[in-house]
Amino acid sequence: MSHERLMRVAVAGLLAVAVLAPWAGAQSAPAIRDTGDYLYRFVIVQAAPGKLLDLIDLYRSRMPVVSAGGDELPLVVRHSQGDHWDLCIIYPSGSFTEYYSRERVAKRASAADASGVPNAEFARRFYSMVAWHEDLYAAGPPLEVFRQHVRGMGLAHFEMLLALAGKRDELIKERQMENVFNRERGRGGTLIFVHDQGAAWDVITLGVYRDWRHYAEYETIPAGVSAAAAKAAGFASPDAIGPYMRTLISSHRDTLGPILPMGLAAR
Repeated sequence: MSHERLMRVAVAGLLAVAVLAPWAGAQSAPAIRDTGDYLYRFVIVQAAPGKLLDLIDLYRSRMPVVSAGGDELPLVVRHSQGDHWDLCIIYPSGSFTEYYSRERVAKRASAADASGVPNAEFARRFYSMVAWHEDLYAAGPPLEVFRQHVRGMGLAHFEMLLALAGKRDELIKERQMENVFNRERGRGGTLIFVHDQGAAWDVITLGVYRDWRHYAEYETIPAGVSAAAAKAAGFASPDAIGPYMRTLISSHRDTLGPILPMGLAAR
């Protein structure tokens, strides 16, 4: 074989490696810990007219009581755009047996009594400020993964989905594929929470960003990078992602909003 032909073969090989590198990297990467069996409680609230700031103050004043009661501090997000709720409070809970054990319940009540606002009084104040609320208990990623995910972030993006009958597992897989897609193109992934008890949502995902500018950076990603990332994740193309997800759901809501500097976000 001539020297010139050897050079052409070598260059072709290098180009093939360069083209295939994103997919090869995605296949060999360790599994993303985007979900799990750690229990979280979502409290999703719409304030009564004129009561939102009072409700935020009520939650802010309750944080020392939560900590004194031995519980993990919650993440508190305030609505800015999207769904109609005002606040989403996410309480890391571990498991039902842990969170509602006799000892934990007693410690929680003792801390509330010592604060001068017993649990019954907190509930009275809460219901005086709230027009609508729902609770969801969902299985999610390990606590340390959740903490690391939100650390230093200022903006949250929730997607709340109802799966079509028989499509829940496929929907969870689709959410995980989107995490691969986003990470392959340099974007952060989401955490995936799966319904256990309570409100109707089957899956909630939580993406986080430093601020609105960080959220908008996806517009600067070259089309070729997104195309390669989509194929690495198992999608035909970036434009195919949304239509495929919509074959799996009966309802879908998005909400963007700032993470309030209290509770878990204050650490």
